[in-house]
Amino acid sequence: MLKEYSETRLQNLRTGIYKETIQLIKTYNEDRIHTILHLSTNIICFFILSGYSILAFSILLLTDLCIGFHSTHGWELMIGSVYKDFGFAQNDQIISSLVSTFPVILDTIFKYCIFRYLNRVSPSLVVIYHSMTD
Repeated sequence: MLKEYSETRLQNLRTGIYKETIQLIKTYNEDRIHTILHLSTNIICFFILSGYSILAFSILLLTDLCIGFHSTHGWELMIGSVYKDFGFAQNDQIISSLVSTFPVILDTIFKYCIFRYLNRVSPSLVVIYHSMTD
């Protein structure tokens, strides 16, 4: 009788350990699945926000280059959001100095690339441009 009791108790202990192990494995797997889903969501959000930022940046850059309209508020929003995304504290002086210099530098680089390309393709186009500005 004592032997049967100890075997029954041992069997119940094994069953309990097995159930506890299964429960721990399920909890571990749920945590891993949650981590993978969270990472996937962050990656998807990063790509969506990057695409949106590139689109907004392109629109601002095109209007600044082609039309000559320098949207100060738009550039402040773009630079401020990039500034905030990198975790920097809001500093209006730095943002305003970037807004006043960044579009000008981009415009200069863009026009330099265009004129360099035009000079390689046809030097007469550059001469015509210089005669138009004089």
